[in-house]
Formats: sequence, structure tokens, C-alpha cells
Amino acid sequence: MPANQKLILVTGVSRGLGRAMAEEFIRLGHTVVGCGRSGKEIAQLQKRFASPHDFAGVDVSSDEQVEAWAKRILKVHGAPDLLLNNAGLINRNAPLWEIGAREFSAVVDVNLKGTANVIRHFVPEMVKHKQGVIVNFSSGWGRSTSPEVAPYCATKWGIEGLTQALAQELPPGMAAVPLNPGIINTDMLQSCFGGSATSYPTPVEWAKIAVPFLLKLDPAHNGQSLTVPIRGAND
Repeated sequence: MPANQKLILVTGVSRGLGRAMAEEFIRLGHTVVGCGRSGKEIAQLQKRFASPHDFAGVDVSSDEQVEAWAKRILKVHGAPDLLLNNAGLINRNAPLWEIGAREFSAVVDVNLKGTANVIRHFVPEMVKHKQGVIVNFSSGWGRSTSPEVAPYCATKWGIEGLTQALAQELPPGMAAVPLNPGIINTDMLQSCFGGSATSYPTPVEWAKIAVPFLLKLDPAHNGQSLTVPIRGAND
């Protein structure tokens, strides 16, 4: 791989921010390996972007699925230069006491446990080489709160703490960063904001700013809580 070309790993790649990032990284000449739960969308990505790009159907909330995926990716491609834990769920708008145990667990399992699963199976190889940047997607709601999204807030506050602790564990030459992407007009935002979501940038518009920002992250950013510098960055 050329020195200026990076291997980028993206979870939640089948739609929204994940897909927009993948397409922009590829446009800029980088290699993307990614996973998502939508078999149809993954098949479309596989058809559109041939090798060396690599897309797979993986549920990050399943440690077993992530482990099998990691073994294959690491064998074929090696350790990623930039690992983006982007996959996420949000609960339906409702007071906390109206959110059932199954729905609450689903948000925790993807947003928090899914992030830990990916770290568990990919980061040891990165640590072995003492290089690479891990970006765990947080939110403005990982640094503030709003009503009716308590489960989501809990997981994103958890991501902030998890990432800060991880940053203290990494060897020199690496970085872990909790990232607030800002407010973007995604399906998740529409579930919270309704029609007013259209006032914010689309994932494709956002990726034009976010991808260069992500590519500039290096060990000097280790442990910093960062925000993509776009309009409406604090949700």
C-alpha cells in the first residue's frame, strides 16, 4: 500500500454517515473495509467497490461475529490505520420509564458493547505495531442531555468514558478519540427532530468535511474529545 494510502475500517457502513465516509475515503484513494447489518446494502457496496475494498455483513453487537470478521480482515489486509466505530442505534422518542428492557438493551448492545467488541478484536494487532488511530463515535448527547433519548445519552456518555480510559492504555504512537460528528440529517436525526432535520447537512455533505478531518488525526490527539467542525456541531 502506498505510504499516503491508508487502510480505513468503518462499522455501520451500509447507510448514513458510515456509507458517506466509506465513499469519500475511497474517492480519495484509500482502502476501506467495513461492516453493516443490511445484507442488501452490503451486497451493493461489494458490487460497486471491488477489491481491495472489503465489505461484510456483521452485527457488531455479536462478539462472535466480530471475532470471525476480524480474523479474516487482519489476515487479508492487516491492521487498520484508522478504525472508525460508527455503528449506532437510537431509541424511539419516549421517557425513560416507557422504554422497555429489550429496546434499552438493543441500544446498549450496539452503541457500547459493539464498540468494545470491535476494539477487543482489532486493537491488539494495532497495539502490536504501535500505530493507528481509533475513533469512537460519540455525540453532543455524550456531553449533554435531552429528554426522551436517555438510553442513547447513556451509551454516548459511556463512549466518552470508555475512550478516555482506552487512550490511557495505548502505547505511544497511537490515539483513541471520542468524536462528536455534529448534527447531520440522517435517519436517526429524523427520528428525533422530524422535518426540522432537513435544516442540517446531509451525510454526503458532512463527509466532505469530516473525512479530511479524520485523516489528520494522529497520536497528538490521543484522549481529546473532538467535534467535526461543521454548522450545528452540538446536538
